[in-house]
Amino acid sequence: MTALTAKDFFSKDSVKKKFSELLGKRAPQFITSVLQIVASNDLLSKADPQSVYQSAAVAATLDLPLNNSLGFAYIVPFNTKQKDGTYKTLAQFQIGAKGFKQLALRTSQFLTINDSDVREGELKSNNRLTGEIKFEWIQDEKERNLKPIVGYVSYFKLLNGFEKTKYMTVEELNAHGVRFSQTFKKGYGLWKDDFQSMCLKTVTKLNLSKDAPLSIDLQNAITFDQGIIQNADTKEVEYPDNETVEVDAELVSEAKENERITEFIKNAKSKKELTEAESADLTMEQRTLFDDRFKTLPNE
Repeated sequence: MTALTAKDFFSKDSVKKKFSELLGKRAPQFITSVLQIVASNDLLSKADPQSVYQSAAVAATLDLPLNNSLGFAYIVPFNTKQKDGTYKTLAQFQIGAKGFKQLALRTSQFLTINDSDVREGELKSNNRLTGEIKFEWIQDEKERNLKPIVGYVSYFKLLNGFEKTKYMTVEELNAHGVRFSQTFKKGYGLWKDDFQSMCLKTVTKLNLSKDAPLSIDLQNAITFDQGIIQNADTKEVEYPDNETVEVDAELVSEAKENERITEFIKNAKSKKELTEAESADLTMEQRTLFDDRFKTLPNE
């Protein structure tokens, strides 16, 4: 029996209908871009079409373009070991630094968000107690490009004035890649092909995950990132690229808990029930939702 190709799978009426529901008139163009990505990668062309579809559905749900040159989101092949010892190629969903920044900006709570490499001599001080980090940037690009990269930094400032900087050295990012990516240790994948992009993505993701207000889309992005999606609708995800998932699991757990609290606030039937959420550490977005709901709900 001939194996079903991605082109065959995406030709199904049910698949076309799903993307039409998510993207409207942009659905055909989006499907074409997915098939072009698959066709341009020999290993991805051999991946299970269902896994390609689930990854594409996540990108469509988050409204992030799947174009490798843009750097918002990627579908990458991953050889996954099966219970019988054989290997199966599946599609893994990954978000780039631009994708995380785009989702953050959509919350309308950010005044600015940016990231950069850091060259030798540009880091002037790092106060571990206050978190204040000072840089003195080399303005001449030719001079700057002669200096080796020593680290990467992510910065954001909210409309309310809150700001946060996350800096990691190249050594720390290498250690992160070794610890959390099997493909990094094996010498292939995005960590090898585009190390700088993965460094920028890592500092951006960690900075937002720890200290930024997380919208539902940002929470979902953290949950789905670097996962093989079993079901995009029910958020069933496996993380085969990560044997030691302490930090990433913590971020995913936090995102899911935030989503649970948001749903509780949305579905509360009375002010008395709603006040049960006050004991939680609410984000600014959740606090605004809480206040709006409190004004309209009955006392009992």
